Amino acid sequence: MAVKIRLQRHGKKDAAFYHIVVADGRAPRDGKFIEKLGVYNPNTNPATIDLNFNSAVKWLQNGAQPTDTARAILSYKGVLIKKHFLEGARKGAFSEAEAENKFNKWLQEKESKISSKKERLKSEGKAAYETRMKVEKTANDAKAAKIAAKTAEATAAPETSENTAPESNA
Repeated sequence: MAVKIRLQRHGKKDAAFYHIVVADGRAPRDGKFIEKLGVYNPNTNPATIDLNFNSAVKWLQNGAQPTDTARAILSYKGVLIKKHFLEGARKGAFSEAEAENKFNKWLQEKESKISSKKERLKSEGKAAYETRMKVEKTANDAKAAKIAAKTAEATAAPETSENTAPESNA
């Protein structure tokens, strides 16, 4: 039986999210699965990935083949590099403690990149909001000035017409 790690589609038409599952390669996309490893939501920025890390590593070590998208997700979360380090430790290239240290160092670098991206997106969003508010304020001020000019003109026009009207001596 060929076991695959792949995505199952869920959600509405334009708001899809995916379950990351281990399934028989012959099973349909949204059909029967062996184990659910996590959830992937591409609708957020950055995408939200909730993954059972240890279970994913175990399935990869047992020979499960990830699809291209699942491979990208597993790589992003560090499952593939963890498997790589564990294989190196098993073959004797380095100790398990060294493998764990290398993985923790990689994980810290990855988390710092993700947090910096979140901060950058937040600051860009705030800057865009401020520029939109400045543009809207200038447009509102221009409209208010136009309205004030029209009302001043409208109040001044009846006064001048009353002054120029001929007076009748009765």
